[in-house]
Amino acid sequence: MIDYNKLAYSAKTASFKMATLNEALRNNALKAISKALQENKELIFKENADDMTKAISDNLAQPIINRLKFDEHKLQDILNGIHSLLSLPDPLFRKLLVRELDEGLTLEKTTCPIGVIGVIFESRPDALIQISTLCIKSGNCSILKGGSEAAKTNKVLFEIIKSAGLSAGLPDNFITLVETRAGIDELIKCHESIDLLIPRGSNAFVQHIMANSKIPVMGHADGICHIFVDKDADIKKAVRIIADAKTQYVAACNTVETLLVHQDIAEEFLPVLQDTLKLKHVLIKGCDDTRKIISCEPSTEEDFKTEYLDYILCIKLVSHIDDAIKHINKYGSHHTDCIVTENKASVDQFMNFVDSAGVYQNCSTRFADGFRYGFGAEVGISTSKLHARGPVGLDGLVTYKYKLFGDGHIVSDYAEGKKSFHFKDK
Repeated sequence: MIDYNKLAYSAKTASFKMATLNEALRNNALKAISKALQENKELIFKENADDMTKAISDNLAQPIINRLKFDEHKLQDILNGIHSLLSLPDPLFRKLLVRELDEGLTLEKTTCPIGVIGVIFESRPDALIQISTLCIKSGNCSILKGGSEAAKTNKVLFEIIKSAGLSAGLPDNFITLVETRAGIDELIKCHESIDLLIPRGSNAFVQHIMANSKIPVMGHADGICHIFVDKDADIKKAVRIIADAKTQYVAACNTVETLLVHQDIAEEFLPVLQDTLKLKHVLIKGCDDTRKIISCEPSTEEDFKTEYLDYILCIKLVSHIDDAIKHINKYGSHHTDCIVTENKASVDQFMNFVDSAGVYQNCSTRFADGFRYGFGAEVGISTSKLHARGPVGLDGLVTYKYKLFGDGHIVSDYAEGKKSFHFKDK
């Protein structure tokens, strides 16, 4: 029987050594991992094929099967992500503040790793590589729990990464893989050893983690993203953006689910959009006003709360930009939302008042991604407002500490008026 407290404590012990490793060693480990993944790709593809076969025979949902697939294309994306990570500056040991409080008394605010990060993720095995490499670059240890549907792929990826990392000089237990679902409920109790949890899954699952753990939790659940087509939108541009946001990769959390259309442009715009989406096999659900203009299935309020992860788009007409903003803030998941318009005043209003981690103008919501932001990769997209928000890359995996350097200074001298602070930033 696995002792999860001991497992987490071993990672915690390793994290103290991990936090002291220089940038060159961490980068060399990433290079070794990249090379090992390339050299062992046929083994990875074989194990993934077994997982795929089982998922299909178990009649798992198509979005899950889409995320599960790990092929040459996914591998190349991963290798590009590691290469991008290598090019990024070291997030550790950066001085964010140097302030002389008084002569000989200097305060420094310096970045440092968080420590041990536990990540519970869905069927995507490429997430295991993204998370572990981001943790290495940022000096953190990782404890990873992937979905059972990707068990074989996750196992072989873990073994390749661990072997390459150890050979490059990373400490024992810099990465840990939890392979049983029962381990989740045990791990979330390990608040003395695990510093941060990042759950990636359904809203109910994330809420379960938050309610049952003392460990700080960062992450998002549903990805209910919106696009608002304003009355001043370029129709050709809007159609292209929506088609990409809905169909470029339908199983992603940054795929658009609800389209809001200003009523003044709807009669001209909706038939053109419908023709394009028909070619991409998208099912449209519309409000009563939408159905007066185009033929589609009726929508319900429940559709506004649904992350389809499928070729389904819900459309609602609005009479004003304020109505669009209110709808997004009520039904959205605070992930990523976009306005299509050529009106700068509308852009400013939308971006200032939509309460989401990402607010866009005239571009696909699919850009909400750590790699596309130049972060190298991401451990997830945070819809919370504390510590990190949006795609969580290197900056979201470090914290900071205050270092104070003195020369016999004591507080009594300042409390009694013998000395005074002068606060000079350097």
